Amino acid sequence: MVIMRDQFTVNFWGVRGSIASPGMHTVKYGGNTPCVEMCVGGERLIFDGGTGIRVLGQALLSHMPLEGHIFFTHSHWDHIQGFPFFTPAFVPGNRFQIYGAIAPNGATIQQRLHDQMLHPNFPVPLQVMGADLAFHDVKIGEAIEIGSEVVVETALLNHPGQAVGYRVNWRGHSAAYVTDTEHFPDRLDENVLFLARNADVLIYDSAYTDAEYYAEPGGKKGWGHSTWQEAVKVAIAAKVKTLVIFHHDPLHDDDFLDDVAAQVAQAFPGGQLAREGHSLDIVSPTAKVVLTPLRSKRTKVKG
Repeated sequence: MVIMRDQFTVNFWGVRGSIASPGMHTVKYGGNTPCVEMCVGGERLIFDGGTGIRVLGQALLSHMPLEGHIFFTHSHWDHIQGFPFFTPAFVPGNRFQIYGAIAPNGATIQQRLHDQMLHPNFPVPLQVMGADLAFHDVKIGEAIEIGSEVVVETALLNHPGQAVGYRVNWRGHSAAYVTDTEHFPDRLDENVLFLARNADVLIYDSAYTDAEYYAEPGGKKGWGHSTWQEAVKVAIAAKVKTLVIFHHDPLHDDDFLDDVAAQVAQAFPGGQLAREGHSLDIVSPTAKVVLTPLRSKRTKVKG
């Protein structure tokens, strides 16, 4: 997986929300929790460290030494539980810049990743990781420059305990990563619209359908997630080119998600569901923003 300087590719390693959901009924879309890799302008950006980051780590082992940037939206369990199993972080010579906003209780992302690896929760501490790990506190609303051409914008999302949304900009192209967030009942979220504006790709938290969200009793209001119908509204208002439905509920099996995919495609041309192990080419010699299997795109490095 060589990163070309004229490339902007989005790779999906984990697309499930809340809890990993392996099994015969989730094979098509995947059961790993959130991890999205963006290879852009010669840089590797990784968003969230759910169980999908373990799979990414295994795919990267033949491409070391590695450098990358890991951005956390927040530290709910499904977004950090894979980080202790990210093998490249244990290998000396690799370098990772790690970003996350300070939590409402004052804890940094370094503290939170450290704490989940303390006894009795995990057998080895964060300090055992042999790679060079540099931690950065994200100031929500401020942009982060990566290299000479990549700019990552940030905005606050509507989620219990707070979460950060990210937008990656490069040479006039952009991809927005907007999870976990709950829509407002009376208006579109200005922060979400800011991140999504004219984006080539919008990855949006659509854990529920409107029927599930508004159900009485047993609805999902206040749970911190949105619906695919709201995703379509945002994509239309923000003039997004490609909408990707993300953070699939663990109860939504492949048949259920197939039905959602058909409805999304009808409601928004260019709308599709995130699938683990697939990728989107925003910029490449044969650029097509279509989900394709990651396996067919891997390139081994000689030597």
